[in-house]
Amino acid sequence: MKPVIFGLSGPTLTNEELRLFRDVEPAGYIFFKRNIENRAQLRALTDSIRALHGREDVPILIDQEGGRVARMRSPEWPDFPAGGAFDALYDVAPLTAIEAARNNAEAIALTLSEVGINVDCLPVLDVRVPDTHSAIGDRALGSDPMRVAALGQAILDGLAAGGVVGVVKHMPGQGRSVVDTHHDLPHVHASEAELEQDLQPFRTLNNAPMGMTGHVVYDIWDAQNTATMSPFVIEQIIRKNIGFDGLLMSDDLDMNALTGDVPTRAANCVAAGLDLALNCWGRFDEMVAIAERLPDITDTARARLDRAMTGAKMAFDAERLAFLLDKRDRLLALTDTEAKLTHGETGAA
Repeated sequence: MKPVIFGLSGPTLTNEELRLFRDVEPAGYIFFKRNIENRAQLRALTDSIRALHGREDVPILIDQEGGRVARMRSPEWPDFPAGGAFDALYDVAPLTAIEAARNNAEAIALTLSEVGINVDCLPVLDVRVPDTHSAIGDRALGSDPMRVAALGQAILDGLAAGGVVGVVKHMPGQGRSVVDTHHDLPHVHASEAELEQDLQPFRTLNNAPMGMTGHVVYDIWDAQNTATMSPFVIEQIIRKNIGFDGLLMSDDLDMNALTGDVPTRAANCVAAGLDLALNCWGRFDEMVAIAERLPDITDTARARLDRAMTGAKMAFDAERLAFLLDKRDRLLALTDTEAKLTHGETGAA
């Protein structure tokens, strides 16, 4: 097995991909809109991946957060709100917000389970600050670390209840990024004391099954390398300070925050201490080159992968999904009700 998660080029496996993936055995796969048409097609695709490897626990990932970041969309699938909706409800009723976040996450998990997807790159644990770039924006669960951790735990619990494994991101915290890592390299100049706020949600949820690093340079820790490529950040900050011992992967290695060709990026992030490299775009020649550059997965990384995937117990229940969506919507409506009351818009005499 190679320590990499690959994307696919389209809605079905090509003959080239079948041969490569059979020979290389990547650790997992990730889906994007180009891979998704409808329920039947998507289930056939995930079934074909499991048949290829002869295993039910092959990690098949997706970014199904809700809001702007959703690969499976209406009218084929329900719409889900961004994390900011639960942050707003928390202002009104914290326990209700936690319940709504848990219900929403379980509903997401059920839609994924139905089509054979068993890992969701959620929750976002980046703590929002005044200068947080819009690339994070309303994806964040708040500006208070305790709130972010509480809502994040609810999301992990909800995903698990629906048989899907969650991924906390973007370690060790991307909330202070003032540029979009898809296009530029962020440098964070904060002090150790300031960065403690960013670490807290990840430390509180350090028993999460999977985590994802961010492509951010933290000058006080390693002024030369992004977290994804920094042995110091990976070992001393994420593994020791945060105490995270789950499966740790990179964010997408094709982002412009990074330099060098993608196969070199993949080799470098694994050499720096990540368990898996994430290569999303399904470019065949690039995947071949990555497979050639990477060593086999380490025993430690394989053990973390196997441990994380024990939480993937997919089972679809249409009645449960309808119940969760209705309950979530009723809970989120409390935010609108409170706003009307606050502004005297009740219509009462």
